[in-house]
Amino acid sequence: MVGKSYTRIKKEKVKEILDLLEEMYPEAGCALEHANIFQLLIATVLSAQTTDKSVNRVTGELFSRYPDASRLAQADRSDVERIIRTIGMFKTKAGNIIGLSKILARQYEGIVPGDYSTLITLPGVGRKTANVVLSVGFGQQRIAVDTHVFRVANRIGLADGKDVLETEEALMKNIPENRWIQTHHSLIFHGRNLCTARNPKCEACLIRSHCRHYNAMKERGYRKNGI
Repeated sequence: MVGKSYTRIKKEKVKEILDLLEEMYPEAGCALEHANIFQLLIATVLSAQTTDKSVNRVTGELFSRYPDASRLAQADRSDVERIIRTIGMFKTKAGNIIGLSKILARQYEGIVPGDYSTLITLPGVGRKTANVVLSVGFGQQRIAVDTHVFRVANRIGLADGKDVLETEEALMKNIPENRWIQTHHSLIFHGRNLCTARNPKCEACLIRSHCRHYNAMKERGYRKNGI
């Protein structure tokens, strides 16, 4: 994005924040259950605007019946809809995962391509999904910005983006590339556990002294009380 300026954070502060997040969530990783990259792709497409737990409740049956691209490509759409009916937008998602499976089976011998430009041409695959697949499945250093990452990164002050793209670009500038994957997972876990959308548990947070949101609230409290 040409001409966009970003708030740069001192490297020492970024390192301390990331180290504390990793200390708080040493187990942070992909919560979507999958046995291979194809199943990761399908689960990630299904996770749009739906919790990972909800996706994991349906993918057990889905993957037992349709474990690879060739089988899912030939699936009866009504059966797929039945299996995933408990998640949001299940009809659209059923069409997307069958559609992308047909493309993979026909054009890529059932193998998920490991490049961004190809992934985003598949039905139901956007920027976030492609980045998740490339980072978790292929080990590429990527930062996928979902609702948790967007909220937490901008609250803390690691980014100052008004949308997911600006947030992703700011994080890529402020965070060392070799920490992108783990930062993505740590921010998601932090958003689920402490830095929730409503009533974040700031007093239990180890990074609150570095947090833009917390320090702004504290400053407003001081002014309110005439301190």
